[in-house]
Amino acid sequence: MGIEIDNLKNYPKSIRDLTARLEKKSEESRLIARRFDKDYFDGSRDHGYGGFTYNPKFWSPVIPDLANRYGLGSDSKVLDVGCAKGFFLHDLKEQIPGISVSGLDISEYAINNSMSSVSPFLQVGNATQLPYPDNSFDFVISINTIHNLNRYECAIALQEIERVSKKNSFITVDAYRNESEKKRMEAWNLTALTIMSCDEWVSFFKEVGFSGDYYWFIP
Repeated sequence: MGIEIDNLKNYPKSIRDLTARLEKKSEESRLIARRFDKDYFDGSRDHGYGGFTYNPKFWSPVIPDLANRYGLGSDSKVLDVGCAKGFFLHDLKEQIPGISVSGLDISEYAINNSMSSVSPFLQVGNATQLPYPDNSFDFVISINTIHNLNRYECAIALQEIERVSKKNSFITVDAYRNESEKKRMEAWNLTALTIMSCDEWVSFFKEVGFSGDYYWFIP
């Protein structure tokens, strides 16, 4: 099994107003967000990002660490599960010319509005059925995506990542370490269907045979 490692330590952190988020959150908001359409990406902040636009300050400082840790170079093949509009893959190609990228996302809206630099390499699909042969990729990444599935589907998605990866993978999922963090997560979450404690996630990884590295999203 992989290790707990914060590969996103250089990703800029946002200041989150959890009180306002809790006041505005409703089951209707969650249902709208879970459609992962325009409302989620580029609609009201109540339903998601409130405008999902590219900025190089986010992924650019993260990629050198990923490249060093996982040995990514111009001959590498990388898959982003939950790629949205392809921002990470765009920056990856910018920093490592020649690298082969693929991306998959459940959102037809996100794929249709992806960056032109990577749109030919992206497709609509579900993490539970990755449309790639076994051992296709040198590195598979999935950021804050797998937890949007129910527990049964989570297991399948993790096994799919395991199947298409030659060796290396890295995911982040919604989690908490204590009751205080659990309450913060409940206030923040709009889309996740599976949220567990860090220890529960690690046990789950072992149970389903996921051998990649991992870290947590804790607001």
